[in-house]
Amino acid sequence: MAPLLELEQLGKRSSSGPDSWLFADLSAVVEEPAIIHILGKSGQGKSTLLRILALLTRPDSGSVRLAGKPPEQWTPERWRMTMSYVAQQPVMLPGSVEDNLQTISRLHQRSFPADQARAWMEQLGLGGLDWSKPADQLSGGEKQRVALVRSLLLRPTVLLLDEVTASLDALSKQATEQLLADLHRREGTTLIWVTHDWEQARSIGQRVWFMADGRLLEDASSDLFFDAPASEEARRFLAAAIQKG
Repeated sequence: MAPLLELEQLGKRSSSGPDSWLFADLSAVVEEPAIIHILGKSGQGKSTLLRILALLTRPDSGSVRLAGKPPEQWTPERWRMTMSYVAQQPVMLPGSVEDNLQTISRLHQRSFPADQARAWMEQLGLGGLDWSKPADQLSGGEKQRVALVRSLLLRPTVLLLDEVTASLDALSKQATEQLLADLHRREGTTLIWVTHDWEQARSIGQRVWFMADGRLLEDASSDLFFDAPASEEARRFLAAAIQKG
């Protein structure tokens, strides 16, 4: 049986020049459902990596395979239904909250699972939100949670999460973490999650991809990474993160 996800020598050039790389030779294999946090300083290409996996950005080298098949053997729609991306700055489509939630069903000609959408909205603290409200009038935190539910309605096998709790208050952040951890546990959804919150990665993560110096420097279990990081770069990163708070 093919691995769930394979990254082979992925590379992306930086904007500073053709011979400058944001990252290169990045390889990893996800054999089974997992919660993977991508850590590293700003500017390492963490968000770019997610966009490559989501087929929103082309790599300059290497390849990606989902369920053993490269993107060319998928339709873009099927790939993005299987591996769905939630951006750090969510885009609300024109119309109401309900219009946004129903987008996936309309695009893929499915019936809208209203009960499931309401359950997830409730769990994320949005149970009292008026679905007829124009989506562009939502707060940043509300937009982030609506965008998450919109992606969850795809029932993806892999969920790509870019700082999805960064704009949330403490209670909303905790609710979002709980929903995602429950989803992984109940449905086997793999989460590949960029975060700057090391405590979040340590408490609910299972695996860490640590990016530094233009490469994937460490790929380790969360326990091993936080208790005994293998590289000096990771030790400095964790020391600075802990000192910062």
